[in-house]
Amino acid sequence: MLDPDPASPPPRRRLDRWRGAASDAAPLWRQRLLFLFGGLCVGLAAVAMAKLADWAHEAFRWIVSPSPLVALVLTPLGFAIAILLAIRVFPNSQGSGIPQVIAARHTEDPAIRNALVSLKTAFGKILVMTLGLVCGASTGREGPTVQVGAAIMAAVGRLDAERLPGVILAGGAAGVAAAFNTPIAGIVFGIEELSRTYEARTSGLIVATVIAAGLTALAIQGDYTYFGTTKAALPFGPGWLAVAILGVVGGIAGGLFGRVTLLFARGLPGRIGAAIRRHPIVFGALCGLGVALCGLASGGTVYGTGYEEARAMLHGTDTGHPAYAPLKFLATVFSSISGIPGGLFAPSLSVGAGMGVWLHGLFADVPIGALVLIGMTAYLTGTLQAPITAFVIVTEMTQDHAMMIPLMVTALIADAVSKLICREGLYHALAATILEKAESSAAPVIATPHKLERNA
Repeated sequence: MLDPDPASPPPRRRLDRWRGAASDAAPLWRQRLLFLFGGLCVGLAAVAMAKLADWAHEAFRWIVSPSPLVALVLTPLGFAIAILLAIRVFPNSQGSGIPQVIAARHTEDPAIRNALVSLKTAFGKILVMTLGLVCGASTGREGPTVQVGAAIMAAVGRLDAERLPGVILAGGAAGVAAAFNTPIAGIVFGIEELSRTYEARTSGLIVATVIAAGLTALAIQGDYTYFGTTKAALPFGPGWLAVAILGVVGGIAGGLFGRVTLLFARGLPGRIGAAIRRHPIVFGALCGLGVALCGLASGGTVYGTGYEEARAMLHGTDTGHPAYAPLKFLATVFSSISGIPGGLFAPSLSVGAGMGVWLHGLFADVPIGALVLIGMTAYLTGTLQAPITAFVIVTEMTQDHAMMIPLMVTALIADAVSKLICREGLYHALAATILEKAESSAAPVIATPHKLERNA
C-alpha cells in the first residue's frame, strides 16, 4: 500500500477549501444572474413601450378622424395634463430621460440618484409619454426607454452601491439597444454619450445587459431591422456634395434645436421667463397648440414619432409634405420645451429624412434612400453632438453598410457645425441643469438668530 503524498492536504482540508471557494463565488454569480434578469426586464419594458407608442399613435388618429380641427383642443389639453402629472405626480419624468440618467451617474447624493432613476419615475415616464403621444406630441419612445432601463437596472443593482453608476449605464445602453434592435449602437451610445469615457470594469456588464435585453426583444418581436433593409449607395463623385450640404444644414438645425431647448430648460430671462415658471401648465398648453398648428399645416403628418413618415421617405414610397422637415422641426421644438416626457431620437431621424428629400431635386442621380440616410445622420448628429452614435445607429437600423463612409463624413461635418452654434452637448448640459436644480432644492436650511438661510 502506497503512503499518501505528504505534500497534498488531507481530504477534509481540501473539502473545506472547495466549500470556501464555492461560498465566495456564490454572491458573484447571484449578482450576475440578477443583472441578467434586469436586462431581461429592460427588454420586456422596451417591447411594451414600443407597443404602447404604436397604440397611442393609432388612438390619436382615431380621435381626430372626424375632423383635423379636433387637435386644436385635444393637443393643448393633453399637454397641460401631461405637464401636471410630470410636475405634481411623477417628478423627474419630464423630457427625454437621458439627461436624468447622466445626472444620476454623476451625482454623489443617493437621494438625488434614487429620485432620478426610481421605479416610480419609470412608471410615470411610460404613462405620461403614452398620454403625450395619444394627444399628438412630436416625441419618441427611445429616450424614455433609456431612463426606464436605467431605473430597472438601478433597482436590481441597488445592493452594490459601488457599482451602481455602471449598472445605471448598462441599463441605459440596453434601453437603446432594445428600442432600436441595434446592440452595437447601444454599446456605443453608452460609452460616447452616457459616460463619455471607456470604463473597462463596466464593459462586461454593459455587454451582458445589452445581450439580455436584445435577446428578450428578439424573442418577442422577432429579428427585424428598424427601418427595413436598404441597398442605397453613394459612389464617389459629384453626389458627394450632398454630404457636405446636408452635414452643414443638419449641423445648423441641430445646433439651433439645442440652443433653444437649453434656453427654455434654464429659464428665459425677464417677465416671460418668470411667467413660464409661474404657469408651466399654461405654457405646456400653448406648446401643445403650437404642435397642433404645425400638424394642421402639414396635413397631419408631423404628429407622433415620425417613424412611418421617415420609413416611407427612406424607401421612396412617399416623399411627404413639401414643408415636412421645418414643420416637424417646429413641432419637436414645441414638444421639447414644453417639458412633457418624450424622446428626440425618432423625431430627429424623421426631420433628417425630410431634409434628405429636399435635396433630391438638386441631386436627381443620387438615390433618394442615400440622401435620406445622410440627412438622418446629419440632423441626429447636430442635435446630440454624438457623431459615432449617429452614424452607427443609422447604419444598424438599415443594415446599409455601403453608406458607412459617407455617413461618417456627414457626422463629422454636422458635429463641427453644431458646436459652432451650441457649444455644449444637449444631454450633458441638460443633466448639469437638472443637478443644479436638484442640489439647490435639497440644500439644508440653516437657522440663524436673525433669519433662515439656504446653504448653497
